[in-house]
Amino acid sequence: MAGNDLGSLLGGLLGGSGGQSGGGGAGNILGALLGALGGAKGTSGGDGTNPLGGLLDMLTKSGLVDQAQSWVGTGDNKTVSGAQIAEALPDDTLQKVAQDAGVSPQEAADQIAQSLPQAVDKLTPGGSVPQGSLEDIIRQQRL
Repeated sequence: MAGNDLGSLLGGLLGGSGGQSGGGGAGNILGALLGALGGAKGTSGGDGTNPLGGLLDMLTKSGLVDQAQSWVGTGDNKTVSGAQIAEALPDDTLQKVAQDAGVSPQEAADQIAQSLPQAVDKLTPGGSVPQGSLEDIIRQQRL
């Protein structure tokens, strides 16, 4: 349930407000990813859980330091491949995201690779990961 709410928020942030399914689809896959990562540490409900930092740490430890830093920073966003995302994420996390989104794990990784740079860029406008719950951060960015 939290993943669907998060997906709606991310979809709006990524341009789903115009009634196009592209932003909503990207939001849903990222919502499922961040929900899966956040679910390991706790559920939403005002507890301040923000899985974005954990996701960026995971990518950094997998050798995607330059890409992750470019998304958080204020310059151009470097691209990442679905294969790199699949390698960086734990298998069980990618399986859960794919199942939640109704796609294959490879397709989920490809969709994450396509939409994650833009999402992180929008969620970190000051060049660093903001504090607070992910839902609050998204709502602030949409204002």
